[in-house]
Amino acid sequence: MVSDLDIVRRSAKQARQVLGPARIIGLVMLTVVGAAAFSYTASFRAETATAQSTGAGPFTAQFGFADLVETVGPAVVNIQVTKKASVQASRFDGSRPGNAPENFRRFNRPGPPHQQRRPQSRGIGSGFIIDPAGFIVTNNHVIADADSITVQLQDGRTLPATLVGRDPKTDLALIKIEADEPLPAVAFGDSDAARVGDWVIAIGTPFGLDQTVTVGVISARGRDIGSGPFDDFLQIDAPINRGNSGGPAFNLAGEVIGVNSAIFSPTGGSVGIGFSIPSSIAADVIAQLKENGEVARGWLGVNIQTVTPDLAEGLGLDRPRGAIIANLISDGPADLAGLRVGDTILEVDGNPVDSLRDLPRLIAATKAGTESELTIWRDGEEQSVTAKIGILPSEQVAALQPDEAIPDNALLGMKLAGLDAAMRRDLGLDANIEGVVITNIARDSKALQKGLRVGDVITSVGSNKVTSTAEVAEQIKKAEAADQQTVLLLVVRNNGQRFVALPLRDA
Repeated sequence: MVSDLDIVRRSAKQARQVLGPARIIGLVMLTVVGAAAFSYTASFRAETATAQSTGAGPFTAQFGFADLVETVGPAVVNIQVTKKASVQASRFDGSRPGNAPENFRRFNRPGPPHQQRRPQSRGIGSGFIIDPAGFIVTNNHVIADADSITVQLQDGRTLPATLVGRDPKTDLALIKIEADEPLPAVAFGDSDAARVGDWVIAIGTPFGLDQTVTVGVISARGRDIGSGPFDDFLQIDAPINRGNSGGPAFNLAGEVIGVNSAIFSPTGGSVGIGFSIPSSIAADVIAQLKENGEVARGWLGVNIQTVTPDLAEGLGLDRPRGAIIANLISDGPADLAGLRVGDTILEVDGNPVDSLRDLPRLIAATKAGTESELTIWRDGEEQSVTAKIGILPSEQVAALQPDEAIPDNALLGMKLAGLDAAMRRDLGLDANIEGVVITNIARDSKALQKGLRVGDVITSVGSNKVTSTAEVAEQIKKAEAADQQTVLLLVVRNNGQRFVALPLRDA
């Protein structure tokens, strides 16, 4: 057996004969480094492949991904659509300024500019067959408002497709084609078992280039990119571009663990930061679309607000967690269950609500009609409430009220007045709203820094309703006597309400 050292000696001897002694040293050093590097790289690849392929099916990364691609590739399809020219651009397609959070883009491929100016425009995306009967998963933004949908299979056949159902809230859609024989299909895997650093293989149609394979790893989990109330993306670094929308991200077992949906890009091209809808979300959505053509989500009937550190202080929580109820839908599930404005929901059926965005996902995933046990924080202690989950109205945002930025470290500095008929009319307040209105705020006050404005109506201080300036002053005095750092105000603005934690003293 020839060793690395033998290779080095043989190379050095040959070099001595050809180059002479003056140039031998550099060549030997290069050969040593190269041999060592080759040995290390081969060992690393073998160890990596062995470690990642254990229990993950027949595919390994030791000699590439060709076997995996050969097996799953036939199930990946190219999707072409025609759309009316009047259809607005997708929120994240990057085609119009101000249309999306900066640098985030959906990436279905639009047709050339001259085609977009015609009565119809064309788009290209990707998808994958999830059932041999011809059911195909893709992104909603690929097929939304399409006049026609055409699917091209790997074998070159082109077939018309019909829309089975779509879900804009998760950007998923299900379409169907008819074929004379069962089609190659792939299955969803368990994205919850995927770890940061695991291999992922993406197959799709970037820039219209069919069956393009790119490889990378899972870079992060649970990414919220602001596309909707159920954001929980896998971040991957496998290069994906326009036309990859709706394509699958596979694990080494050949299972779909993500549906590629968006990229972060300053330029519109791949910079190695892509986002996939995890199969833990996609599998349930697609199953419902296949069965019913739509998705029925659980609904609690609340508007919620983030528990910031100062709100946690005012509520008496040990740390910022949960979601505080800022408003209740009349006769909604939460209202009927006896929940109140100011309650903080900490758990749903034993699942912790660590942040505001956990609650919509947990409630949405709960079947309508189910009685769920909610752990709440009320009056300084944990309590349990049972709520019968309703069905989310189709056009209603699920249990989520966008937060406004609230600066930290505020100070009292407000002039208040009782509500009279003229003021109520001028502010456009509902007749059932009672409280005191802010008529002036000191320029250097923390009340102003906290986002309070002239015209805001304070309806409660702490857990006590107030209808006069004297009652506000009394509740603030009690809070100061109890050595509280902050006082919690419930404030109404434009007939919507939210909590504001106002510090009682300088930090």
